[in-house]
Amino acid sequence: MRRPLPDLTITLARSFIAVAAAIYLFDLWQQTRDHLTNGALRPFGDDFINYWSGAYLAWHGHAAEIYDPVAFHLFQESVAGAPIQGYHYSYPPVLLLLTAPLAFVPYVPGLALWLAGGWYAFYRAVRLALPGRGALLLALSAPAVFINAVGGQNGTWTAALFGFGLGLIEKRPALAGGLLGLLIYKPQFGLLVPVALLAGRHWRAFLFAGISAGALLAISVIWLGPALWTDYLRNLAVLRQIVLEDGTGVWHRFVSVFVAARRLGAPIDAAYAIQALTGALALIAVALVWWRKDAPLGVKNAVLLSGTCLATPYLQDYDLVFGALIVIWLWREPAAGFERTLPVAAALLLILPLLAAATANITGLCLGPLFIAPIFFLAARIGMQKNLHRTM
Repeated sequence: MRRPLPDLTITLARSFIAVAAAIYLFDLWQQTRDHLTNGALRPFGDDFINYWSGAYLAWHGHAAEIYDPVAFHLFQESVAGAPIQGYHYSYPPVLLLLTAPLAFVPYVPGLALWLAGGWYAFYRAVRLALPGRGALLLALSAPAVFINAVGGQNGTWTAALFGFGLGLIEKRPALAGGLLGLLIYKPQFGLLVPVALLAGRHWRAFLFAGISAGALLAISVIWLGPALWTDYLRNLAVLRQIVLEDGTGVWHRFVSVFVAARRLGAPIDAAYAIQALTGALALIAVALVWWRKDAPLGVKNAVLLSGTCLATPYLQDYDLVFGALIVIWLWREPAAGFERTLPVAAALLLILPLLAAATANITGLCLGPLFIAPIFFLAARIGMQKNLHRTM
């Protein structure tokens, strides 16, 4: 790292780890009041019930039930042993391949494997970006990691794929591209990746990303059948309206430009137009920075991921685990003149997952883009400087 963290930051990080661990364990214990639920329709491990149920049903020949809301719900209630609220499988069938090992592990140990494995993969990605002693502290104290664990979500896995895929792009382009191709399970995060790879002339990485994604698609069709993809696309259209456009029950966890516009009262078409304009600006910034041969790789990576946050309409608080990587990449290779603004922009991005839901419920607004935009503009400005005077 370019400079050591202040002692106060280290103390706060360690304190947060202790408090977050206690809160998480208490929250998990609360989810055993009525079998594997909290007695108020929330299952043990929260959204993890989707990943485990999908993998189990697919492997045991009942994949057709995954995108059938009624059948999927009934199966999940049989797993939880008590009534739960409606949970849906919003991912493409390729994720069923990636999560197939969960089908061979009982539900409760499966949650432990899911969270521990995802965190360790994320930690190794952090170590790649930040060799040395600070990696462990950051990987444990990043607030999004806590939010991801509480939700039983996949944010650490996504961050790990981004971390290794982008971190290895110069040394091992084929492997890097293959890992980035696996992100097809969250296609909304791949909007700007091809732009970056092409603008950066990373031809091998681009090729192997396509091969990786194409192989997952082909295997999913062969294993599960093309009809399941039809079911997924039909289900996706319904979920887009319910979850994204109307935001029923979950809007407070979103931090995207689209949802921000909707909460300000913009009609759906206008919100999509605002999102498209923002995405176009992010695309231009990514293309320009990645085209430059003298821009440090870390800065390029930071522009890509922060730009992706502004370009995708579907972005939730737990997705921001990779925000820790954005901060690391910029912290290690900033240009002179940004020493005061970088800590502020980094703090805003890191703290957003803790504040997103609370501020949304209090204000009725989605303030996420206000926390993300500063670090994007900062990264883009650094990347576009004609002379990068780095302070080591």
